[in-house]
Amino acid sequence: MQQQQHQRRMFTAALLALVFILAAVSTTEAGKKEKPEKKVKKSDCGEWQWSVCVPTSGDCGLGTREGTRTGAECKQTTKTQKCKIPCNWKKQFGAECKYQFQAWGECDLNTALKTRTGNLKRALHNADCQKTVTISKPCGKLTKPKPQGKFHLLKVA
Repeated sequence: MQQQQHQRRMFTAALLALVFILAAVSTTEAGKKEKPEKKVKKSDCGEWQWSVCVPTSGDCGLGTREGTRTGAECKQTTKTQKCKIPCNWKKQFGAECKYQFQAWGECDLNTALKTRTGNLKRALHNADCQKTVTISKPCGKLTKPKPQGKFHLLKVA
């Protein structure tokens, strides 16, 4: 008889614990109300349009570019940004044009130059870039073939 009472108490305790857990979970879920969607303020501001980078002095190095955009409700319609034009062969294509180059070709013995081609990878700041460019550079030291079969004798005095 005592064992039956003990089992009933254990069953009642387990049942009460389960009811308590279910009540806690439902209260937590009830507290999570669906948040109303935030009103998205639509802006009439256009995309930034950028000028080419203009060097501060000379034809390369540090410089600035101007950005503009349109829109009646835009807080900012113009701004200036620092930029840099490379001071090497890349300046002829512009700093905003990024290319993926192939390997250098063989040396042209007539011009003593080797060339390679680059395909446009990306254009920054709405730059107007060529789709494909070709660059050349000197081959380096060329060794002229030595004449064969001719001997030069030096007179020893």
